[in-house]
Amino acid sequence: MTVEAVIFDIGNVLIEWQPERFYDGRIGQARRKQMFEAIDLHDMNDQVDRGAPFRDTIYATADHYPEWGDEIRMWYDHWIEMATPRIDHSVRLLRALRARGVPVFALTNFGIESFAYAETQYPLLIEFDRRYISGHMKTVKPEPQIYQMVEQDCGLSPDRLLFTDDRLENIQMAEARGWQVHHFQGSQGWADRLQQAGLLTESEAA
Repeated sequence: MTVEAVIFDIGNVLIEWQPERFYDGRIGQARRKQMFEAIDLHDMNDQVDRGAPFRDTIYATADHYPEWGDEIRMWYDHWIEMATPRIDHSVRLLRALRARGVPVFALTNFGIESFAYAETQYPLLIEFDRRYISGHMKTVKPEPQIYQMVEQDCGLSPDRLLFTDDRLENIQMAEARGWQVHHFQGSQGWADRLQQAGLLTESEAA
């Protein structure tokens, strides 16, 4: 089936997102594991991705768990250090698609304020033809509503969309809606998939 638009997730597809790695470097692996077992920090981040205030949500969680308050506030104070580095090969693939005239969209679980901040650090985030940011949409992957909103906005048939994401549950929901999908497990695999779809040549996908 012909692909009329390619959709990228951002975290761990274009930019690494590894909070655990950040905390391992700051407080040590043993203490990080303790904290993540005691507090659902990914649920806290999910609230931000749904549009909750970035700083207020994190600082409120820190106040609720004072024994971990300093560490939790790092999630806001040092957020960009968790969202690094960029995945250069994936960025080249994004730009190669655009150079070929292929529409490229972003579909990402990302907070409103954190995304605005990330734009100042990663100019690649403004290079998409369309951007679907969960914080603005008030729904997150893999909830069906966010995929439906993309379909309605872009006006393309689901089977003409090719979507990559590192989280299998996000891919499975898109596939259930009829999207073409690729489970991102590394940029080379994604490059190969784009070649198979006839969207890039081998040299363009390098």
